[in-house]
Amino acid sequence: MLYIIGLGLNIDGISKYGLDTVMRCKRVYLENYTVEFPYSAGELQQLIDKKLILVDREKVESLELVDEAKKMDIALLVYGSPLTATTHISLIQEAKRTRVKYKIIYSSSILDAIGETGLQLYKFGKIASMPAWNPEQNFTPESFIEIVKENQSIDAHTLILVDIGLKFKDGLNQLKEVISKNKMKLGSIIACSRLGTKDAKVFYDKIESLKNLEIETPYCFIIPSKLHFIEEEVLEGFKKFHIK
Repeated sequence: MLYIIGLGLNIDGISKYGLDTVMRCKRVYLENYTVEFPYSAGELQQLIDKKLILVDREKVESLELVDEAKKMDIALLVYGSPLTATTHISLIQEAKRTRVKYKIIYSSSILDAIGETGLQLYKFGKIASMPAWNPEQNFTPESFIEIVKENQSIDAHTLILVDIGLKFKDGLNQLKEVISKNKMKLGSIIACSRLGTKDAKVFYDKIESLKNLEIETPYCFIIPSKLHFIEEEVLEGFKKFHIK
């Protein structure tokens, strides 16, 4: 049987049901290519008290895990919620096609945690992803800004998820460059770091005022659109304070 288990946002985020299930599995894989963890694989292995096998995108997309699940119980551990990546949906589809039993065990994700900003979740539009640029290979994609424009046209907020390996200052510079290139006029934006953990931080300010911050991964940006007065009141508090 194949278990796809969400780890939540911090080291204690896995549910008791998920933890009990891991204990029963013959093999436990950790998907480590979609986000930079706010804790180490060693800490997680100590928590579950079982050997962790790190698995990359190629291994997951090959669907080999489904073949293994025909012979034994295996678990794939995923940071946050288990079905936020399309690769995991593909695993489920392959399991259905080959009649392999599977179970999804959910946990919290960034989509839950951004509620701490005070923004109303139903006012968010499409989610955008910001890849890490590589100018030397002429790789500087800007398509994420089109999603921001589309969301703003309907007064929707935009969550921008940041590519693994993209440090905060580089991500902020990329965002600033694309906004300037598209002649967009934005007010203050939101930078969130390690939401759901004891080190969580939320900042709300102009891009220029954020450039001197030291923000740890994982982090994300939010481009707010038209604000409700309660949203505005909460966000103004983050200009002076941050979540601790």
